[in-house]
Amino acid sequence: MKLVYKQLIAVFCFILFFSAIPVLAEDTTEELAKASEAACVATASTKPTPQMIMDKVEKACALLQKEGVSAFSKLQGKDSEFIFAGTYIWIHDMSGVMRMHPIIYKLDGKNVLNLKDSNGKLFFTEMNEVAKTKGAGWVAYTWPKPGEKTSSPKISYVKLVKVGGEELVAGCGTWDLSQEQMQQLAK
Repeated sequence: MKLVYKQLIAVFCFILFFSAIPVLAEDTTEELAKASEAACVATASTKPTPQMIMDKVEKACALLQKEGVSAFSKLQGKDSEFIFAGTYIWIHDMSGVMRMHPIIYKLDGKNVLNLKDSNGKLFFTEMNEVAKTKGAGWVAYTWPKPGEKTSSPKISYVKLVKVGGEELVAGCGTWDLSQEQMQQLAK
């Protein structure tokens, strides 16, 4: 009888231990953000072109339409194809809530419509206006490069994407264009 209890306890411990392994292997949100930022910095020697950015946003939108918000996990981490050439894809919704930022995870779940850049521009508000009126387009503003604290001129391509009846905005930008190039894209 004691042997049966010992065997049951051993089986229970075995199941408990091995069911906990996936949880132990998962990165925390902070670790995932750090890995995403490190991948971004590591790929910064390649300069993204506007076409490269638009193509990645289109690909992210297609993935979101196919897999829904469960695709967010594929948009972050050191092995994500959506962290490339010193930049990344983020997702916010039309009400202004950041749904997934691969580097600044503390923005997730927060309303960013009143967030101003270093020049006082409500750039997320402008992004939503571009997405709503044009479907897609470019918005210029200032934002820190991955791995930096101070803001630099940036321009991002944003696109409206419908996911499960919800309107989301996928965006990606670059700091590596001249002011003239940014002005041309923002027209």
